[in-house]
Amino acid sequence: MCNLRIKFKEKHMINPAIFRAYDIRGNSNNDLSPEIAYKIGFCFARIILSSQKEAESNFICVGRDGRLSSEELCNALLQGIRATGANVKYIGLVATPTLYFADKIFSAPASIMVTGSHNPKDDNGFKMVKNNAPFFGLMIQDLRKQIEEFNWPALEIKDNYVQDCIDLKEQYIDRILLNRKISKNLKIAFDPANGAAGELVSILCRKLPGQTFIINEKIDGNFPGHDPDPTIPRNLDQLKNYVLENNCDVGIGFDGDADRIGIITKKGGFVPGDQLLCLYAKDVISKSPGAKIIADIKASGVLFDYVKEIGGVPIMWKTGHSFIKAKIKESGAKLAGEMSGHIFFADEYYGYDDGLYAAARLIDIMSNSSESIDDMIENLPKVYNTTEIKLAVNDEIKFKIIDSVKELIKNRNIDFVDIDGLRVTTKHGWWLLRASNTGAAIIARFESSSEEGLEIIKNEVKGILSKYNINLEI
Repeated sequence: MCNLRIKFKEKHMINPAIFRAYDIRGNSNNDLSPEIAYKIGFCFARIILSSQKEAESNFICVGRDGRLSSEELCNALLQGIRATGANVKYIGLVATPTLYFADKIFSAPASIMVTGSHNPKDDNGFKMVKNNAPFFGLMIQDLRKQIEEFNWPALEIKDNYVQDCIDLKEQYIDRILLNRKISKNLKIAFDPANGAAGELVSILCRKLPGQTFIINEKIDGNFPGHDPDPTIPRNLDQLKNYVLENNCDVGIGFDGDADRIGIITKKGGFVPGDQLLCLYAKDVISKSPGAKIIADIKASGVLFDYVKEIGGVPIMWKTGHSFIKAKIKESGAKLAGEMSGHIFFADEYYGYDDGLYAAARLIDIMSNSSESIDDMIENLPKVYNTTEIKLAVNDEIKFKIIDSVKELIKNRNIDFVDIDGLRVTTKHGWWLLRASNTGAAIIARFESSSEEGLEIIKNEVKGILSKYNINLEI
């Protein structure tokens, strides 16, 4: 790299839509730039410094994923943080849960991760932590306000800024495997999706006793294997084929920053997040009877009934990793999960979403059970449901549409839950409409005990959405 300094003499307009409910996220070509990253780092650090009483606590942990834009954005972010006088513990190119791990072991005042998570390759963003808790909601909007109102001078950002790096990878993997009892007879295939977990999965495989295989291991921000979202079954087709061709016991996939997990069974089945949470709930409740288990509003009714049946206390809550983590802290829940593959263990772990730790827990469950994952899933009650359906709707109107539908439902005297969008229960099953917090979309899902009931509720919602010129095609 050369020693060129990039100067910004004119005020750069910031797209307010990138400041979302639980993180900052936007297109790296249009919405994010080194200037914006610098300003985010600077104002975030000012917020943290203003709340610290002791000088030795004026540091922020920082990490980044392997996206093409992440190094440049992280470089500017670090300079923005340091410009306030704050120090940095930089842990390099890692998975997001590795940054959360650093936040815990260093008792950091704050941490920030440069990552686009599971989004397409041209997207990127920032996930933040303050006082070992999510920095989200109104806090993110306050950060935006401070960036917009600060009287910025002309900025100079070095393109070859150097920050010492702390390597926590081995320590992190050792913590993941702590107290795990894993059989040497298992054959496990992993797919990091060319994301930030590539090197970490390699270290994990070296420490596991059974046979392990990795596909799409190389970290590559172009994501040549497939999109880095393991909740979409087609993105796990390569892993599925590998599992079947090599007679593996399980295939485990991760998203771009490894805070999500996706599972392929020995028979090639795709395991939705709510079914996976049933397996984890059984394990957690067996050790902690009466444990509270949180699932997001998109989860199957089977999960909530199952948790009750095996002696746990189910809690339905808002979708979103920040909302879930805050609810865990408030409720004292031992486990939480989302349809999106975010799994949070708070029984023997820290309570944040960690795809690699969730993988270790699943391998532990398999190692100590006579049943396969296929058997475990087949033993759950049978229902008919859809996957998560994304309907493209403009950011400016998606919440207004949900509010309008809610008023319509109120007038019909129908049972509903509105903690996050609208989950409506009828005699035929339940349906969900909620505005996405990460994209220009409304999310829909449907479930019934029969195929006929499923068609009835789908047609009901199709009619409702047609009033807003939204075409529900499943």
